Amino acid sequence: MTREEVFEKLNQVFQDVFDDDEIQVDDNTTSGDIEDWDSLEHINLIVAVEKKFGMKFNMGEVTTMKNVGEMADIILQRI
Repeated sequence: MTREEVFEKLNQVFQDVFDDDEIQVDDNTTSGDIEDWDSLEHINLIVAVEKKFGMKFNMGEVTTMKNVGEMADIILQRI
C-alpha cells in the first residue's frame, strides 16, 4: 500500500468520524485543524482507523502522535 492509498483511506475515516465530507487530511493535520476533534472524538478516530486498517496502535503510539503524518507512518510500518 502506498502513502497516497493510506491517506485516501484516512480521509474516508476522518470524514466518517467527524461527519464532514469536506475534510482532507495531510501530513501536517492536527487536532487543532478540525473543529470537533476533542479527546472523545480522538478515541473514536483511533478505533475507526484501527478497524479500517486491521491493526492496533499501542498506547505509546497513541499518546505520542503529533499529526496525521505520524499516524500514516505507523500504519505504513505495520502493513
